[in-house]
Amino acid sequence: MSIRHWPTDERPREKLLKHGPMVLSDAELLAIFLRTGVAGKSAVDLARLLVKDFGSLRSLLEADQRSFCRHLGLGPAKFAQLQAVLEMSRRHLAERMQRDSALESPQAVRDFLKARLRHEPHEQFACLFLDAKHRVIAFEVLFQGTVDSASVYPRQVIKRALAQNAAALILSHNHPSGITEPSPADRLLTRRLKEALEYVDVRLLDHFIVGDGEPLSMAEYGWI
Repeated sequence: MSIRHWPTDERPREKLLKHGPMVLSDAELLAIFLRTGVAGKSAVDLARLLVKDFGSLRSLLEADQRSFCRHLGLGPAKFAQLQAVLEMSRRHLAERMQRDSALESPQAVRDFLKARLRHEPHEQFACLFLDAKHRVIAFEVLFQGTVDSASVYPRQVIKRALAQNAAALILSHNHPSGITEPSPADRLLTRRLKEALEYVDVRLLDHFIVGDGEPLSMAEYGWI
């Protein structure tokens, strides 16, 4: 049966408008994005099938173009639309974070770092450069690959901090495994960078590890 023949309260779009997006399932949210189904399947039926095929909504959202487009009902146009939606979300989070001091909006920082780093298949090491009032100046990915004390160079971090005229910074890197527990190398690297930055009068405020769930704050654990 077509969705337009469903009771009004069961249609995803109408449910969203009446009750808000939080009440919708992953498949219902995806169905609104898809707009139409395929022969013999409504948009909701197709969405349920896709979530099942990918294993989760997150896996679908993070799929590359080749993996995305090999599934029923998905093609380059839908992939482009999805990437635009995801990028708008990331830019929204960036603007939200930049309005206030990073220390006054810790959840905004966490949300932004999740959006930027959680989906990356390889480790990336990034910096949020902050001014004297801890407002965001810039976000930069500085290193890629395995992040440890040997592959992240304090000199490069200091160079970029001085170039951005930063008074403070927040480090972050992702764990593709999804586990946010810092390794001994993570903690050693953080100590080395903190000591190096002190020589140029730049404060290291935190080091977030991004994985599944909420990013781990090393400052909150007393490791900075």
